[in-house]
Amino acid sequence: MKLLPRKTIVVPFDFSDHSVAAVDTALEIADDDSQIHVVHVLQELHVADPGVVWQTIDNDNRAEHATEEMRKRLEGEKYKDVELHIEFGDAGHQISDFAKQNNCELIVMPSHGRTGIKRLLIGSVAERVVRLSHCPVLVLRS
Repeated sequence: MKLLPRKTIVVPFDFSDHSVAAVDTALEIADDDSQIHVVHVLQELHVADPGVVWQTIDNDNRAEHATEEMRKRLEGEKYKDVELHIEFGDAGHQISDFAKQNNCELIVMPSHGRTGIKRLLIGSVAERVVRLSHCPVLVLRS
């Protein structure tokens, strides 16, 4: 059942099965599959990284490789109309900014459910997105 006619939805993507399930959820609730924007956020390159120093890697080829891997992970007819995007920086901020810049009405994202020391050290992207987002965020528990 399609619940959100002509609504633009952002789905953060980290290549996990949970991310694929979030894309599937967005497909179920969106009226138009082409209004689903799947976003993967890459960390900024550090100037001392060997690939940067030796000029063998840059954001363009990183984005190309990540997009290719996203297409492999989201292979199949049902994913053919979703839009794939690569952003650079802090995941929580970039996802929220992307949603705002593209006038998205909903963010659908998985939560890996980390607790304790793992959450303290890694942080919670879902929590940052909820705090920073201008639109509703549907967080899917694993």
